[in-house]
Amino acid sequence: MSDVIKLLPDHIANQIAAGEVIQRPASVVKEMVENAIDAGAFKVQVIIKDAGKTLIQIIDNGSGMTENDAVMSFERHATSKVRKAEDLFALTTKGFRGEALASIAAIAHVVLKTRKEETETGVSIEIEGSKIKKKEACVCPVGTSFEVKNLFYNVPARRNFLKSDNVEFNHIIDEFERIALAHPDIAFSLHHNDNEIYNLHSAVLRKRIVDILGRNSNDKLVPIEESTDIVKITGYVGKPEFAKKTRGEQFLFVNNRFFKDSFFSHSLSKAFDGLIQQKMFPSFFLYLDIDPKKIDVNVHPTKTEIKFEEDKLIYSIILSSVRQALGKYNIAPTLDFNRETSFDIPYEMHSKPAVEPTIHVNKNYNPFQSSPAKTGNSFTAAIKAEGFGSNEASPKDWQSFYKIEEEESEPEVVELNLEINNQLTKNFLIRGKYILTNCKSGILVIDCQRAFERIVYDELINKFISNPISSQKLLFPLEREFSSNEKNEWINNQVMLERLGFYGEFQDLNLSLSAIPAVLQEESIHDCINLILESIAYQEIGKGEIAHVIVQSIASASGKRKSAMQNNEAAEALVEQLFQCPEHSFTPRGKKIIQTLTIEEIALKF
Repeated sequence: MSDVIKLLPDHIANQIAAGEVIQRPASVVKEMVENAIDAGAFKVQVIIKDAGKTLIQIIDNGSGMTENDAVMSFERHATSKVRKAEDLFALTTKGFRGEALASIAAIAHVVLKTRKEETETGVSIEIEGSKIKKKEACVCPVGTSFEVKNLFYNVPARRNFLKSDNVEFNHIIDEFERIALAHPDIAFSLHHNDNEIYNLHSAVLRKRIVDILGRNSNDKLVPIEESTDIVKITGYVGKPEFAKKTRGEQFLFVNNRFFKDSFFSHSLSKAFDGLIQQKMFPSFFLYLDIDPKKIDVNVHPTKTEIKFEEDKLIYSIILSSVRQALGKYNIAPTLDFNRETSFDIPYEMHSKPAVEPTIHVNKNYNPFQSSPAKTGNSFTAAIKAEGFGSNEASPKDWQSFYKIEEEESEPEVVELNLEINNQLTKNFLIRGKYILTNCKSGILVIDCQRAFERIVYDELINKFISNPISSQKLLFPLEREFSSNEKNEWINNQVMLERLGFYGEFQDLNLSLSAIPAVLQEESIHDCINLILESIAYQEIGKGEIAHVIVQSIASASGKRKSAMQNNEAAEALVEQLFQCPEHSFTPRGKKIIQTLTIEEIALKF
């Protein structure tokens, strides 16, 4: 009976390892840039072609390698970082397993050029599918250059699973930003298809964050600093008013290594309780400095999941330090009995303009009148009834006297549309926001804003099928700052955006918007751009869906316009337009437009 268990050939073993370590082009960028940092580089260039499918080139000015080390670096488990098992718990470098280069060489064409400072010439090695095809001396600068071409050329199934160039390049940007944020003292540059995406000079952490997110982000940052025997915490959190609907600006680092941890992320979100709305996410750039012996980074092949020996204590320290920082900078309430608080302004009032107090005088008031004037004001009636005429004020007068009258931004009046015979007509309007209308089973409640959103979406989509959407020029161009990732995605979709009415030009990271879709009001532009960027820059969307997503954003921003329904005629027109839409029950984003209150449900209220 023959044996069935055999050792895998090295090239197959390497391809299997590549499946764990190298999942997409971004994985190659991460591993090779981290190798450059481990080599002591203070300048790293990343050059990408076709989102990494054609070329990924990493050039660094690190220490370089000897000829023997260059050859050995492509062998599995060949490493200069680990000599014994105990070394795994004292790691200060990025890579240590010796799997990355072997995995990359197994699934791509690789050209390595490297030279040490003490040698006059370097070495060039060409590898295809783990096999060295060429090795020779070459002239090259001190440091190392890796060219990775035709990724997954010999694993077509893996190549077919790659997403579009936009999606894959977004993953590359994510990895690049994480490394750049972890090492602000190192200069990084990123080029894609001959376009410069980033050119980051060595800087302090705050400057590096601003260079990546845009100069307007400088005023949004609150510094964090805490030092204990367990962990040292530094970094920044974003101010509550700049929280976003996505988690795109949340970064955790331990010992200058990016990692993901929902437990610690929860502590940061908890620190913002009461300061931000639900389903909004704060920005944070938090750096933990911990004894390497108290963490295990060898949990996952990509090393983004890390085990902490004292995770519960670290959770509490993070929560406490963030709350303390928010309180220190008057962003969250704080207990400080030595500080004068009589002049403090409530947090929710910070963004509201100052309003000059007004005095209301009742011109009809007569203190010598024996009976209350018929002014219709029970507050005045109560005043006049006590001490200036009759001493018998009614309970209703005094109830009104003690009632606090608040100035409201919206009208209190509920507009009821009644016929002469006191029968309810087809529709009536409540505060300009909701429409009630009869139906066989009871009453339909229609959300005006969402109805308007559905109507605008259907109109724009129908027009867009045959013609570009009409655009209106702005009297003064609108300036808007983007992050590099957002700018890249806007440019990638610029043709589509122009067909939908957006025209503008970039100056560095600033977009000067000269024209917008005619359906948009000027006060809705920022909301619309935010919605568009949340979709195209932070979500994976197929090319065929881009137009629908942008039109949804336009319709949603238009639906938030301030002008509510002013009268019943406008409400009836809106209802008529809504029911002409093929889908009138839900908005394009899947939110309910109509809610039915049955007769039975109404009866239960009585």
